Amino acid sequence: MEAPSYLDTPQGRRLAYHRTEGKGPGVVFLGGFMSDMSGTKATHLEAWAKARGQAFLRFDYSGHGCSDGAFTEGTIGKWAEDAAAVITAVTEGPQVLVGSSMGGWISLLLLRRQAVECCGLVTIAAAPDFTEDGFWDSFSNAAREELMSHGVVHVPSDYGSPYPITRGLIEDGRRNLVLREQLVLPMPVRFLQGTADRDVDQSRATMLLNHAQGEDIRLTLVKGADHSFSTPECLALVDRSICEVLGDA
Repeated sequence: MEAPSYLDTPQGRRLAYHRTEGKGPGVVFLGGFMSDMSGTKATHLEAWAKARGQAFLRFDYSGHGCSDGAFTEGTIGKWAEDAAAVITAVTEGPQVLVGSSMGGWISLLLLRRQAVECCGLVTIAAAPDFTEDGFWDSFSNAAREELMSHGVVHVPSDYGSPYPITRGLIEDGRRNLVLREQLVLPMPVRFLQGTADRDVDQSRATMLLNHAQGEDIRLTLVKGADHSFSTPECLALVDRSICEVLGDA
């Protein structure tokens, strides 16, 4: 496997990434919570981009995958800084952002802040505001007290070891919510969501669709698709959605 390249960000974090040269606009994959750039969707899209001669970027947030740092030191705000730093440093011109789960939230933050030049957005099971509306809202009073006093609680995960949810993650998440105020998306946008997703309910996708403002925003629900959204049919839909926002479908 090819070794990643590394970027030292203005915030002092060292991030791993793989950059594929090609024509623009480039495509950038933004992964999910505790996932990394070696996952099925990221590597599939890299192969898809290479076959088209399209520029492509996948990377690991700090505390994820091959990047430096401890996961428990990360927050939504820091990971958004990571994304902005690597996209700004290693890409040229406008990009299509493809955000999976937490990566969907990160993408929306970047667009709201106009932190990167973007000509299209595709989200896959986007999870905006999940630290507040998912974790915090689901915590018992005892879990909330433990979090505030000890700084961390561990939440069971379907994907392996329990998630360490820190007080910093929750408090920073509240400063970066995107569904509580205006969210204007002037570029072509495609939201993709599976109806069998146990991590992000399809009602979340509908809420995002209703909240976002723009002239070319569409939501596609895939019956029976789960949170991974990684079957051949789902991956083909991701490919087609990128082509749509690129204008060459």
